[in-house]
Parts: sequence; structure tokens; C-alpha cells
Amino acid sequence: MDLIAQSWNLLPALPRTLIAFALVLGVLVFVHEMGHYLAARWRGVHVDAFSIGFGRPVWRRTDRRGTEWRLGWLPLGGYVKLHGQEVPEETDEATRASWRPGQTFHEKPVRDRAIVVAAGPVANYLLAVLLFAGLAMSVGRPVGNTTVGMVVQGSAAERGGLRVGDEILSLDGERVSRFEQVQRHVQPRAGQPIEIRVARDSGERSLTVTPDAREGGPGGATTGVLGIQGGAARLERLSFGPALAAGVSQAIDVTWQSLTSIGEMLTGQRSARDLGGPIRIAEVSGEAASLGLAPLVTLMALLSVSLGLLNLFPVPLLDGGHLVFYALEAIRGRPLPPRAQEYGYRAGFALLATLFLLVSWNDIVHGTIGRFVARLVG
Repeated sequence: MDLIAQSWNLLPALPRTLIAFALVLGVLVFVHEMGHYLAARWRGVHVDAFSIGFGRPVWRRTDRRGTEWRLGWLPLGGYVKLHGQEVPEETDEATRASWRPGQTFHEKPVRDRAIVVAAGPVANYLLAVLLFAGLAMSVGRPVGNTTVGMVVQGSAAERGGLRVGDEILSLDGERVSRFEQVQRHVQPRAGQPIEIRVARDSGERSLTVTPDAREGGPGGATTGVLGIQGGAARLERLSFGPALAAGVSQAIDVTWQSLTSIGEMLTGQRSARDLGGPIRIAEVSGEAASLGLAPLVTLMALLSVSLGLLNLFPVPLLDGGHLVFYALEAIRGRPLPPRAQEYGYRAGFALLATLFLLVSWNDIVHGTIGRFVARLVG
């Protein structure tokens, strides 16, 4: 392993970034499409083709079931071609004659079609949970603590007698075990004395600290600050059961944080510059790979959650958009009119094209390429 790591670090930055990007994206796309494939097999739908990458295939093979497996030269996605996925009214007679009776996608009930479509994002979430759980078992899960790592000079903490190395046990009689709990207790108490119980020199003592007031909190509110930073979190390895539960919890947390960030962008609380596309993913993949296997696996888990969540958005052309159409079909008892679906797909394409242009602009202007051009001209 050491030899592999040394050889990897000897590679120039560009090929290392491209290899890491292809590895991360390839795994995520493969798992996503494999979810669709396995669900289709389960619900009795034949799969015509399973492709990783687009463009002319550099490798292909047809298995005994008649599914063609392809590897395209452009590794920016993939797809599963379901048998009879086309609308019968929009296909010619020769195509309909080639369909396998009972194995076409369009003739399956709406429940089966929804299962096949939803299986892709579900597979991405399962991958993220397993990756998070694997990291918790092998590397360990960061466990926060309340040890003071730094005291700002002249701060409320210094005036109240807090020192580096103190372990905060309770605030106003409430036990705390994580630094986030300390922050939540202090922030709404600007100018209010707080009784802090700390462990110091094999003993315990009580201190009274009055947080300073800081303007500019959420909504312009005043928040309390002590002027301390927490110490480094320790890593705790978990057994399989707790690690799996931690993986589920972490996937939920990442989903919620992503939705919160999107909401802040829509309301103007956060800049859209934070959105990134393939170029930024490639750059981050290369940086993570240079730091070791654990950061690369962590990045893959985070991106797997993002891919699963993105595909669940109710946008036509995405899996979530198809699920909305199937839900409306189940309510109405029949599919939406073809014209309504066509307008939906057009709107979805326009939205996705706009999003692609935005993230590409961010990647180029605000990423490594933009910084490189700025150095050349300035």
C-alpha cells in the first residue's frame, strides 16, 4: 500500500486529478444505474443496454439475457436503456413487433415503473450510508468534546478565567458533551452571566462568565460569544451496528444541510457561487485523492448523497420528475396527456441547461481556471 501511495503521489497533478475524477464519477454513476437495472430485473422489465459513459463505446459485451454492457469514451454519466420504454403511439410497427411480451417498461403498472425509477437515487443513498459506515468502522467517527482549544486574548472567556485545556462539563447546571451544545447555550445569552463548570488539573471548579455581544447574527440579531475554540475531535471506531446507524444519520444530515443551502441560495442568503459542476468536482477529487483514501471515500459518499438528492428533485427529465408524472397518473387513473408531458420535459430541459451553464461559469471563473487566467492578465 505504501508503494501504491508513493507512486500515486509521484503522478503529475493533471493526470492524478483526471484519474480521481473518473474513479469517483464512475463509481457513483455505476451504482445509480445498477439500482435502475436491478429494480427493472426485479419487476420483470428487460434491459436492452447498460452504459457507463457516453459517446462511441470503447468496450461492449452482450450477456446471455440480451443486455448489452457498454463503456463510453466520455465518462460524464451513464444510462440504462429499458426495453419498450418508448410510448407505443410514437413508435413504428417494426419496433413494436420486436418488443418482448410482458417485459416492456411501458406496459408495467405505475407502481412497478415508479420502483424502477426511484431505485437509482435509493442506490446512491445506500452507497453513501455504506461508505460512511465503513469509514466509521475503519478510520473512526469524529467524536466532539468540550475541551477548550484556544482562548482569545481580551475575550469574555479570558476575563472569566477559562484556560486552554479546560473541559466544560455543564452550563448553568445543564450537562454538555459537544462544543455545539456550548455554542447553542451561549449565543442567546449576550450580557447574561453563565455559570460554567469545568474540569481542570484532576478536579472541578465553577466559573462565572458573561458572554460579549456581537452584532450581525441571523436576521441582524445580537449573539453572545465567549471567545473560545474547541479542541480537536477524537476518532472513535464503531462496530457494525452503531456504524450503520451513524451512516444513516450522516446521510440524513448531509441531505438536510444541502436542502438548507439551496433554500438560502433561493432566498438570497447565500451566493450561487457555491454551486459547482464537473470541473469543480474534478478539482476536489484530485485534492481529496492527494490526501489519502479516507478523504477520497468521504468525498465519494458526500457526492453520492448529492447525486441521489438531485435526481429526486421534481424536475422533468430527472427521476423525481418521472415520479411526479407517475403520482399524477396514479391519482388520475391514466397518464398525463402527451402534450402536457412534452411541455414538462421542455421546461425541465431549459432549467437543467440553465443550471449547467451556471455551474460551468462558476467552475471556470471562480475555480482554478479562473485563477490561472487572472494571474496571466494581472
